Amino acid sequence: MPRRSATGDRRAIFLGALLYAAGLVLSSFATTPFAMQALEVLVGFGIAGTGMGVILAVVGRAASDEHRSMAMAIAAAAGSAGQIVGPPLAEYLLGFLSWQAVFLVLAGMILAVLLALPMLRAPAIPKAELEETMGTVLKRAFCDPSYTLIFLGFFSCGYQLAFVTAHFPALVAESCGPIAAGTMLHNLGITTTSALGAIAIAIIGFFNIGGTLLAGWLGSRFPKKYLLAGVYTARTVISAVFILMPITPTSVLVFSASMGALWLATVPLTSGLVAHLFGLRYLATLYGFVFFSHQLGSFAGVWLGGRLYDVTGDYTLVWWIGVAVGAFSAIVHLPIEERPRAVPT
Repeated sequence: MPRRSATGDRRAIFLGALLYAAGLVLSSFATTPFAMQALEVLVGFGIAGTGMGVILAVVGRAASDEHRSMAMAIAAAAGSAGQIVGPPLAEYLLGFLSWQAVFLVLAGMILAVLLALPMLRAPAIPKAELEETMGTVLKRAFCDPSYTLIFLGFFSCGYQLAFVTAHFPALVAESCGPIAAGTMLHNLGITTTSALGAIAIAIIGFFNIGGTLLAGWLGSRFPKKYLLAGVYTARTVISAVFILMPITPTSVLVFSASMGALWLATVPLTSGLVAHLFGLRYLATLYGFVFFSHQLGSFAGVWLGGRLYDVTGDYTLVWWIGVAVGAFSAIVHLPIEERPRAVPT
C-alpha cells in the first residue's frame, strides 16, 4: 500500500506550537484589553495547528480500519491529561506567580510538544485515494447532505464545551452555596467556591478519559451516528437536570463527572465517521471544516455566556440555549447515511 509523507503533519504541528507559545508570551506583555484579544488570535491559530483536527488525522491515517475508532479515542483521551492538570496547576501557580509569569510557564509547556515530532511516521494510504485531488474530495463532501449534517451537529459540541470551560467556574462561584467547615470537600482542601470550580473542570477531564475510550470502543462496533445522537441526548438531559436543581457542591461534582464522561466522546466518533464516509487522504482537511463548526460553537458559547450574563445578570438563559442546541445535534445525526462513498479507481 502506498505511503504518504508526514512532512505536512510535522509542519502544521510545528507552526501551531510556535504560534501558540508566541501568543501566550506576547499576551503576557499586553497592557490593554484590545491588545490581549488581538494577540490571542495567535493562540487560536496555535490551537488549530496542534489541536484535534491535525492530531486525529495523523492517528486516523496510521490506524487500521478495525482499530481506527479506538485509536482516535486514545488520542482524544490523552488530551484530557492537560485538562486534569491544567486548572489546578494554574491556580497553584497563581498563588505565588503573576498571571504573566504563568502564561510564560504555559508557553514553555506548549513548546515541549515539539519533542514528539520526530516520532511521526508516514501512514499508508490506498492508491485510489492518493490519486484523487483535494478539490474532487471536497466537492463530493460538500454536496453530500450527510457531511452537512455532521457539520451542523458538531456546533453544539463546541458551544457546550467552551461555555462550560469558560463560564462554569464563575457559575459555581456565584450560585453554589458556601462550603461548610468539616465537610468532606473542606477537609480535602476545597474551601472556596473558586477552588471548587477549578476542581470541577479537572473532574470533567478525568472522567472524559474513560468516556472517550468507551466511545471509541463502541464506535468500532455500532453505527457512529446513533452513538453521537445518544451522546448529545445524554448531554441535553444532564444539563437540563443540573440547571433545574439547586446548585450545591454535590450537584456540581455529579454534573462534572457525568458531563466529563461525555466530554470528548463525540470527537473519535465524529472524526471516525468522516473518515468512514470520505476516506483518509484528506481527513485533516475534511475534519478541519467540521471542526470549524465546533469552533463557531465555541465562540458562541463563550461570547453569549458573557453577553447574556451582562444583560440578564445570570447564566440561566445561555445555559438553556446550550440545552436546545444539544437536542438539535441529537436529532440531526439520525438521518446521516453511514456508508462509505465510492472512491474512483
